[in-house]
Amino acid sequence: MPKKVDHQERRTLIAGALMRVAADQGLEAVSLRHVAAEAGVSAGLVQHYFRTKDEMMAFALTVVRERGQTRVTEALARLGEDPSPRLLLRTMIAALLPLDERARDDGRVALAFLAYTAVRPAAAPSLREDTVQLTGFIASMLPAQDADAAAAAAGLLALMEGLGVYLLGGQYTAEQALGALDAQLDLLFGAPAGP
Repeated sequence: MPKKVDHQERRTLIAGALMRVAADQGLEAVSLRHVAAEAGVSAGLVQHYFRTKDEMMAFALTVVRERGQTRVTEALARLGEDPSPRLLLRTMIAALLPLDERARDDGRVALAFLAYTAVRPAAAPSLREDTVQLTGFIASMLPAQDADAAAAAAGLLALMEGLGVYLLGGQYTAEQALGALDAQLDLLFGAPAGP
């Protein structure tokens, strides 16, 4: 009887290898051959699941996105019922920042993918829709529900991305990044009441 193959498991194994190569050696090192070697499989097997580098990169970004969503879901669940919009946004953004090693690995892959798509926009059309949805969600949490909220949401999203880059590059510590996030949230929501 032929062995049953779990195709999703193999794709995930290959994407994990791609992510390790990208996180350790940079995106320029990502190739079918390098990813196959890291995964311990043949280049032909990698090509069976991902015909192009763009397909590999898009799948790896999906894995990074899913991991980020899991971190956010778990962090928000710890808040209990009915957290304030400010606390909800702070918790969500902090969960997405590369504050620990696994999140840093994911962040390096996401940053590499963003750089990759900057010169190949067709490689990730879903990024635009994700950005629109995230900006809309953030705007819905802000005190002003008008055009200013949309601009403030875009600014908060840009701050999050910039903080992520500074954390990955070692220019900011986790404390500095969270302090900058809190300062921006104070501007949007007002400073939290003292003890």
